[in-house]
Amino acid sequence: MEIRVRNIRKSFGEKTVIGNLSLDITSGSFTTLLGPSGCGKTTLLRMIAGLETPDSGEIYLGDRCVFSSVKNISIPPEERGIGFVFQDFALWPHMRVRDNVAFGLKARKVCECVDERVKEALHAVQLDDYINRYPSELSGGQQQRVSFARAIVTEPECILFDEPLSALDALLREEMRAELKSLVSERGITSVFVTHDQTEAMSMSDMIAVMNGGFIEQYDTPENIYSNPKTVFTARFVGVSDWLDDSRMFRPENAVLSDDEGMYKSSVTGLEFMGSCYRLILNHEGQKWIINADKPYQIGSLVYVNIENKSIVSIGKRG
Repeated sequence: MEIRVRNIRKSFGEKTVIGNLSLDITSGSFTTLLGPSGCGKTTLLRMIAGLETPDSGEIYLGDRCVFSSVKNISIPPEERGIGFVFQDFALWPHMRVRDNVAFGLKARKVCECVDERVKEALHAVQLDDYINRYPSELSGGQQQRVSFARAIVTEPECILFDEPLSALDALLREEMRAELKSLVSERGITSVFVTHDQTEAMSMSDMIAVMNGGFIEQYDTPENIYSNPKTVFTARFVGVSDWLDDSRMFRPENAVLSDDEGMYKSSVTGLEFMGSCYRLILNHEGQKWIINADKPYQIGSLVYVNIENKSIVSIGKRG
C-alpha cells in the first residue's frame, strides 16, 4: 500500500505542529519518522491512522483518499484497513492472549477461521505456548510480541508503529528490532515507524524522514542521511558531526589521528573509554570535536587530525 500525504497542516490552539507537509511512502517499504520530542512525528502518524484530524490537506492510502479537507472526506480509523502498534502495548488486562489478538478481527466482524488466524499470528511472533495467558503473566518483550500479533492478524497492507520498542531494555530492544523488521518484510507490509532513536532508524529503515518543527528536513536512505546530510539539523541530529567552520563538517570515523604531524592541531580536553575504542574530546581553535582513537591520550596533550577533502561535507550556514 502506497501512502501519499499532501500539504497536511495541523495546529493545537495557536501552536502549529505540522506545517504544510507532503510525503510519499512506497508500497512495501519500511519508513521511519525520526526526530526529537515535539517535532510532529507522532502527530503525523496519528493523522495517517485517522486518530487525529488534519486542519487541511489530503491523505491517500493506495488509490483511496481517506482524508481531504477540500472534498470533505474523513474515513474513520477502523475503515482504513491499517494496523497500529502502540508504545504502551495497549493490551486488555482482563483478556487472555488469544482474545487480545482476536480483538481486531472481532471489531471488523470477521467470524471465519478466527482461531486459526490467531494461532498463525502467535506462531509468527513465537508465542504459540502463551495463548491462554493474561498480559500480567508476560514479560515486556512478550507483551510487545502480542501487540505485533494483534496488528498482523487482520492481514493489513500497512502497519503504523508509534515508538513500540521504547519501553524495552537495551538488549531486548536490539533483538526485537530484527524480529519486527523480518516480520513485516516477509509479508510485504508497508510500515511507518516513529522513533527518536537513531540506531533503530538507521538499522531498520529503507527510508528515513528526519523531522524538525513540523517539517521534514530530509527524506532519504539511511546511508544518504548519514553521509550526505542536506541540512544542518540533519547533520547534527543524526550521528556525531564535527565542524571545521559554520558550513563544513565531517564524521569522526573519517578522521585519522597522528601524534606528531597533520592538518589540524588539537588539544585533548576529555577522554571516554567506550569498550571497543577510546572517545577523545578535542578542542580545535574553539571547535569541539569528538574523535575515536585506539589508545588513550592524556588530558592536555596535543594531537593532529587529518581529513581527506572527499570526507568533508559542505552544507551551508550552521543553525
